[in-house]
Amino acid sequence: METNRHNDIRNEVKAYIALSGWTLTDVVKKINETRPEKDKTTTQNISNKLARGTIKYSEVLEIAKIIGYRIIWVPVDK
Repeated sequence: METNRHNDIRNEVKAYIALSGWTLTDVVKKINETRPEKDKTTTQNISNKLARGTIKYSEVLEIAKIIGYRIIWVPVDK
């Protein structure tokens, strides 16, 4: 069950990146433009985090901002 959730997260993030016309490689290049050398990342690192489901929420927010999205929390009807 945990693997399915990781796949859902990975697929959702990658789908939004693709829909926005970006590639993961280009997103990572943009991320690295504002980071000090010691904090730079790689495409493989972000891809692995997505696959494992270990990507930080702050990293997802950073990706969303780069590709022109913002994440909005909407209450679920009960």
